Amino acid sequence: MTTAKAAALRALHVPGNPLVLPNVWDAASAGAVREAGFPAVATGSAAVARVLGYEDGEDTPVGEMMAAVARIARAVDVPVTADVERGYGLKPTELAERLAATGAVGCNLEDTDPRTGELIDAGAQAEFLAEVRSAAGQDLVINARIDTYARGRTSRQEAVERGRRYLEAGADCVYPIMLGDESEIQALVAEVGGPVNILFRPGTPSPGRLAELGVARISFGGGLHQAVHAYARELFGKVKAGRSPY
Repeated sequence: MTTAKAAALRALHVPGNPLVLPNVWDAASAGAVREAGFPAVATGSAAVARVLGYEDGEDTPVGEMMAAVARIARAVDVPVTADVERGYGLKPTELAERLAATGAVGCNLEDTDPRTGELIDAGAQAEFLAEVRSAAGQDLVINARIDTYARGRTSRQEAVERGRRYLEAGADCVYPIMLGDESEIQALVAEVGGPVNILFRPGTPSPGRLAELGVARISFGGGLHQAVHAYARELFGKVKAGRSPY
């Protein structure tokens, strides 16, 4: 079952017909995404962390994060991919084992050191990804995050080089988070040589346009949870004021 779900998730990464992933934060939101007809479910580390009472950036204890992912995976009948930041300090073999135990068949792995906030050397990150791939085999779809744009380093050459190295190391898709310029997205997709994930946020081209640019995966990060939480705060305010929230 795990192998079949991983293969199904991998096959959904189609340039020009992207996999759209409205990132979820708990079993209820995962169920709602599934009910809406999406073929896969993705967690967002920032959203899950907030729900659990922690900040993003590997502040969440690994056991709590994995338990949350497991609850989400049990709630749906489609492939689940988990945002596990940079692995919470786990060795590649243990990371692969613990992900498998949750029922998730995919993961995001970023190239920022959560302890320092600095970018990890591209070679070291490629080696880490290769070790995760070796440990997991083909039962795990790896989305390798590239944090250069998030760190203010806007060199496409650097992002492309990292992306190519990560793909060669066994990643299935690369994720240049915070890249939103249309021409840069188009150029990177053409140059990197593999599936590309783009984060949808204000100012980013529409999902339809991202498809035209050859993007293979679109995710929403913590944005949907932030919007839902803002709406909940409005409801709570109405209750406090003695008004009907409905």
